[in-house]
Amino acid sequence: MRVFTAALATETNTFSPIAIDRRAFEASLYSGPGEHPATPTLCTAPITVGREVCAREGWTLIEGSASWADPAGLIARGTYEELRDEILGQLQAALPVDGVVLGLHGAMVAQGYDDPEGDLLTRVRQIVGPDVLVCAELDPHSHLTAKRVAAANFFVVFKEFPHTDFVDRARDLWGIAVRTLKGEITPVMSVFDCRMIDIFPTSKQPMRGFVDRLYALEKSEPGVLSLSVIHGFMAGDVPEMGTKVIAVTDGDAAAGAALAERLGRELFAMRGTFMVAQVDEKAAVDAAVAAPVGPVVIADVWDNPGGGTAGDATVILAELIARGITDVAVGTIWDPIAVQICMAAGEGAVIPLRFGAKSAPHTGNPIDQTVTVNRIVCDAQMRFGESYAPFGDAAWISFAGIDVILNSTRAQSFDPSLFSALGIDPKTRKILLIKSTNHFYDSFSKIAAEIIYCAAGKPYPNTPKTTPYRKARRDIWPMVENPWG
Repeated sequence: MRVFTAALATETNTFSPIAIDRRAFEASLYSGPGEHPATPTLCTAPITVGREVCAREGWTLIEGSASWADPAGLIARGTYEELRDEILGQLQAALPVDGVVLGLHGAMVAQGYDDPEGDLLTRVRQIVGPDVLVCAELDPHSHLTAKRVAAANFFVVFKEFPHTDFVDRARDLWGIAVRTLKGEITPVMSVFDCRMIDIFPTSKQPMRGFVDRLYALEKSEPGVLSLSVIHGFMAGDVPEMGTKVIAVTDGDAAAGAALAERLGRELFAMRGTFMVAQVDEKAAVDAAVAAPVGPVVIADVWDNPGGGTAGDATVILAELIARGITDVAVGTIWDPIAVQICMAAGEGAVIPLRFGAKSAPHTGNPIDQTVTVNRIVCDAQMRFGESYAPFGDAAWISFAGIDVILNSTRAQSFDPSLFSALGIDPKTRKILLIKSTNHFYDSFSKIAAEIIYCAAGKPYPNTPKTTPYRKARRDIWPMVENPWG
């Protein structure tokens, strides 16, 4: 067997002012054919897992390019087309192939393209023809369009949020692909539109129990190959935004459709109950100060670079400074200019510095402090499950009992190693201020005495009922109370 694999992925917040070009992909991950590192990024596990599978099966794996950019705003049209056409050219050169296994995200939007993944998959299908297997792994925070469903044989989606399972789901994807190519199964995909948009953390109930049921059903239901929930991505203003359920069965589309609908209606019945409670910056600081022991993690949930924001909001930090709170470590504030200034000054320098709150309104004001530059690290990175997430050149500065990590490549706070990478022991601080909606939970919960979810400022369009969408459908909850009426 000859199988082609490649990856092209990012998550687009269409409301974000941060434009994406090729440099953004190169800053996070760009690997030419055969050059992907041994460890996967969030959306490139089909490549690394494919190496294991094809070596075991004695098959030929043809690797194309792998590109990942940290979430931000719209991708430049020329950048998307260039990266797309690289992969298509590599696929054309690899023909004939028996299968195509891709790593995608599913919430990419480019200038002139509301559905880049649908565009890419359609072009792949046109190259390989109707009889070659085409499948992909997706992030659940994506848009499942009719165009994508028509072009692919099946999708497998991460089940967990935080996305701790992206390698396991890549193994599921390849498991189904191998059985299909051997003629053992015929996967068909059924999709149910839940007519809603919500946020579904699996670190708490009720989504924890729902996902555990998906795992159980995959094992117990005859003919069920895979079950997935497309959560949807509310910051993507595209026509087919929303939550959907995918059932992949062995040749039984009717059974898959019935199961997907049953699960989808169960999700809809629980709408509005999934997200953890959030408090404002004043209540968050009150709770952190009152906690008897640390570390207390304050998660700045909506200034989350993983959702396409800048990650430079200062609302919570300003509250801590105003109250004279000490024993605080902040990871991170995105400010490439401030990092450059710190690098020029050098370690040990004491300098006046303005940083943060430069990207967008409603994110606070820049911070002006005389700071000590404690450490500079070039090309810093942190752990994320079985992978590493780069956060660029970084500087550890301190002032008035507060430590702040400034970074030059936007990245959400996945793991406490973001602090230790700069020389800070996060377990020794009373308060850790981080930027992430929920991906932080798996790792930070292991060291945190308490976790506080804080909604501060307005860096992210987190209220679909009032978000000024121009393209997204308005016939789903919570835009309407009863989309089934």
